[in-house]
Amino acid sequence: MSRISTLAGAVTAALALVAGSAAAASAAPIDQSPNAFAAEAKVDPVAWTPCNPDPSKPDPGIYDCAVYPVPLDYDNPSGEKIGIAMMRRRASDPSKKIGSLFLNPGGPGGSGYMWATTSRFGSEVQSRFDLIGFDPRGVARSNPLKCFKTQEEADAVNNRMVGVPVTKAEIDETLDADQDYTDACSKNAGPLIEHMSTINVVRDLDRMRRAVGDSQLSFAGFSYGTLIGSTYANMYPSKVRAIIIDGNVDPNLRLHNGLEYDRQRAGGFELALDEFLKRCQTAGAPRCAFGEGDTRAKFDEMRDHLRTSPVTLPGGKQVTLSTFTSEVASALYSQAKLAPLAKSLQATYQAMKPAGAPTLLAPKANVADDDADLLATPLTRALREAPADAEYTADDSYLAVNCQDKPYPSNDRVFANVAKAWEKESPTFGRYQAFDAPACASWPAPARDAERFSGPWNKKTSNTVMVIGNLYDPATQYKFAQRMQQELGNAVLVSVDSIEHCAVGRSKALNALVTRYLVDGTAPQPGQLLKPDAEIFPAV
Repeated sequence: MSRISTLAGAVTAALALVAGSAAAASAAPIDQSPNAFAAEAKVDPVAWTPCNPDPSKPDPGIYDCAVYPVPLDYDNPSGEKIGIAMMRRRASDPSKKIGSLFLNPGGPGGSGYMWATTSRFGSEVQSRFDLIGFDPRGVARSNPLKCFKTQEEADAVNNRMVGVPVTKAEIDETLDADQDYTDACSKNAGPLIEHMSTINVVRDLDRMRRAVGDSQLSFAGFSYGTLIGSTYANMYPSKVRAIIIDGNVDPNLRLHNGLEYDRQRAGGFELALDEFLKRCQTAGAPRCAFGEGDTRAKFDEMRDHLRTSPVTLPGGKQVTLSTFTSEVASALYSQAKLAPLAKSLQATYQAMKPAGAPTLLAPKANVADDDADLLATPLTRALREAPADAEYTADDSYLAVNCQDKPYPSNDRVFANVAKAWEKESPTFGRYQAFDAPACASWPAPARDAERFSGPWNKKTSNTVMVIGNLYDPATQYKFAQRMQQELGNAVLVSVDSIEHCAVGRSKALNALVTRYLVDGTAPQPGQLLKPDAEIFPAV
């Protein structure tokens, strides 16, 4: 999704009441006042057709697909249309069906189409709701916004960018490539680039809600999906049945100051990294392969070494500052990746030290030379899903949304200047994050010219919004979740003691709260701190 934001697990759900449903009638906490069901403009229904999510396997017979037309420009609703790709997993108990649960995995630019197949929600939710995944406008199957016509054109630009540029030559070449990137977007992206802000995604979502026949929306948004959910809650407060937002952005900061938001985002990665290193040292080797000696000192020694020279691995691959930083960031997204990350760090540390050189540890962990290969793998800048017949297989929706939502300076040298300051307070991720968005300085449809929803964020919704935050979420740090709960007009925060981006599906206690919230409309009690089911470093 970006240099620092790889496409990570995150899910969004939208749930709606069906008039006359026995289950809906018994859900007393849900607002059923006349205002909540006020007459609204009719839209064409979704034309579902049966489909198989994985044609290589037998058709389970429970899925439908559709492409739903929405206006390209909502100022001209009868004009040009674009198609939103949707997939539905039908409720397993139609007689007790409550409504639809829309899913969005975040990004921006994450494909939500296959999220209809997710197992993050329990069987009771699957029995009572149609699970609906969709690709937002400009993403994957939904009129993907493309800045290049061929992969060769994209590579010629993207391969000149350095993820963590340090030298003047690296910085200059990266900024020049970013300018060429936005020039390509101006040339190739077409009129959709003017209409990619989150306000349009939310309008599409509300139209889909009406198109499936739901009177109110329930939505579980993950990562960037939390901005979709919070924007919906404030644009359509009376249409909120149940909104779950997990891995939260700070919507007010994000929509008013892109640079400051990114600075604080880098700080979130530092907090998660520091906690990982502390827990690794507490576990010790061999439970944590990097756990012998001073984990913080060892990590910093590697990072500082990589600022001036790469580490050559026994197999010949090289770990650079950019691959190291991007892969560490990626691993912090998932608790399941932390133990493998520790092995990679240990193997790289050992490769960095020539035979006989002094080290900060006497190795006790059982690691192989190729464990370090992970940190030598470059992450694709625009990692997106696209149909197999697309010549340019990525799409460019990540920046298309961010550059319209987040206000940035119009001088790209500002990004190079703030990198110096940011890396003093965030030594691993500050410079990395600073070079996430220089393209927004010259973006052809920037935030300052775009129609955006930037608040207010405190509308009183018809039902309570459920906000979920991990204490050590790297990509959206915990204080963002706290701010989200405070900024919204009717929300409750549930916290999880975990190093991971997003929490639904990782804690049975949390999923029990999610199920009761979705099925019964019972909001969780505030102030709860839950634990994940799995340990980071299980006993060996």
